Amino acid sequence: MVRIFPIIFILLWSSAFITTKPIIDNSDPFAALGFRFFCVAVGFYLFSIYLKQSIFVKKKNLIESVLSGVLFHGFYLGGVFYSISIGMPTGIAALIVTLQPVLTNVLSGPILNEKVTSKQWIGALLGFVGAFMVLGLDVGSSIPLLGLIATIIALLSITISTIWQKKLSNNLPLSVSNFYQAMGGCFFHVLVVIFFAKPYISFTKTFFLAMGHQIFLVSFGAFTILMFLIKKNSASKTVSIFFLIPATSALMAWFFLEESLTVTDFLGFLITSIGVYIATRD
Repeated sequence: MVRIFPIIFILLWSSAFITTKPIIDNSDPFAALGFRFFCVAVGFYLFSIYLKQSIFVKKKNLIESVLSGVLFHGFYLGGVFYSISIGMPTGIAALIVTLQPVLTNVLSGPILNEKVTSKQWIGALLGFVGAFMVLGLDVGSSIPLLGLIATIIALLSITISTIWQKKLSNNLPLSVSNFYQAMGGCFFHVLVVIFFAKPYISFTKTFFLAMGHQIFLVSFGAFTILMFLIKKNSASKTVSIFFLIPATSALMAWFFLEESLTVTDFLGFLITSIGVYIATRD
């Protein structure tokens, strides 16, 4: 059963990009994310109570968890949701943010004083070449410039969050840490809604199905599987299969959302996938 978990993880993680579209078709992106992470926070709070884990933590750990949630659930997911809401193709958004492990490997050298191998540099080069092939000259036409900028901000946010997490010594229980991260994400999106956005949510059946998918299957399911695999000493294998996400998301977007996929796009996704695989492989 454990052997199939990585496959389930990739399918669930990739599918999050697909259910983003029906959510933003029925709401503005920031109100939807505020609603999502309020529900996720409540879920992890109840789970912490069930496990008899105290949510009262040191101020340092509280700040670290909340800021991590702002980076990951706020800037990262906010950038992805916003970009798709203004017309960014779902598959391309997934392609760009999935360069995160490549960028993390490259930046870990100067920031964390970790050695960056030639294999990681080759993977980074292939990853960005593939992304450039897919983007091509479509920026400003079929690919909105603001959407591209928002997606790049999302990529930088998740990369910074990942590197920052490596420097932390936060030993909180997973459910408690996730509770405060979700609270940080919820607080971020509430502030965006108050000061910048025009909030609305149409609580249609489609919205509830898509939101339920992201809350239960992605925020709880995929993340729990990831933690389980790491606990079982399969972290390296889990990271290496991230190379499947761009192509998987693109195929899902083509099948479910009828997004076009040209031969050049396919080759770009393939090259990027190979690059991410090379950069993250042991």
